[in-house]
Amino acid sequence: MTRSVVCGFGKALPRRVVTNEELQKLVDTSDSWIQQRTGIKQRYIAGEGETTASLGEAAARAALANAGLSPDDIDLIVVATSTPDNTFPATAVNIQHRLGMNHGFAFDMQAVCSGFVYAVTTADNFIRAGRAKRVLVIGAETFSRLLDWTDRTTCVLFGDGAGAIILEAVDDAAAGDRGIIAASLRSDGAHCEKLYVDGGVSTTGDIGHLRMQGREVFKHAVGMITDVIVAAFDEAGITADDLDWLVPHQANRRIIEGSAKKLGIPMEKVVVTVDQHANTSAASIPLALAAAAGDGRIKRGDTVMLEAMGGGFTWGAVLLRW
Repeated sequence: MTRSVVCGFGKALPRRVVTNEELQKLVDTSDSWIQQRTGIKQRYIAGEGETTASLGEAAARAALANAGLSPDDIDLIVVATSTPDNTFPATAVNIQHRLGMNHGFAFDMQAVCSGFVYAVTTADNFIRAGRAKRVLVIGAETFSRLLDWTDRTTCVLFGDGAGAIILEAVDDAAAGDRGIIAASLRSDGAHCEKLYVDGGVSTTGDIGHLRMQGREVFKHAVGMITDVIVAAFDEAGITADDLDWLVPHQANRRIIEGSAKKLGIPMEKVVVTVDQHANTSAASIPLALAAAAGDGRIKRGDTVMLEAMGGGFTWGAVLLRW
């Protein structure tokens, strides 16, 4: 038996920082309005030459350096994104080429903000099945290119960026209690009109813009998130008291606080980066992981819960020991 153990992490952000004050010049909003409702202070916006693939490549190289590995050591690349560079080929294949890899295989995964959780679970399954020894899992987005910059209810919420981890197959005896312990994934397409993009190749023929019923999303979020977290706890046979860190999707501070309160997890155990990055969809969890592991908060052996909810709706959780 093998376990999927995290052996490296990395992140990448665009050069340009856009503060709430700067957005005040574009739409009818204010710094206090944005912070009170979301907790967001700033976000990073991709500029010329910065794409989902370029950010994903930079995060991948950072993760490889952190792990002391090279692209030759990777068997599989899974990229979670809703903003690929092209309709096809997959952004994962683009990144594979950028890294100089001509072996292994690569593909994209689309579950919107839950994409990274889905991708980690998929990578874990490949490792457990013996189909890959090391998997580079990337969450990368340029959501700014889906935004209607005249819609103040959505354009203030999102940003761009990428994060990555490397999962490695380790024998049970060598892994000890480290690695992925449990996962829980859900979806319900009945809610698609609450958070979606109003365009697509097969419908309008153009990229479209993000549309969201914010109150409806908020209403469902806390219950759905706690559902999958409790399911993962039950599978692992542990409780919230055993958790060292909750690393949630960074969509809205009020959702994060509501979920933590419902689960009985103190905010001192919650990694929050939404104030710095805003909602970067599939990139938000690996960006938060890289921040907390990079500054030493998340340490080897810590029990960590990842959770997210995204358009569709999709939602999921992964429990692991670092």
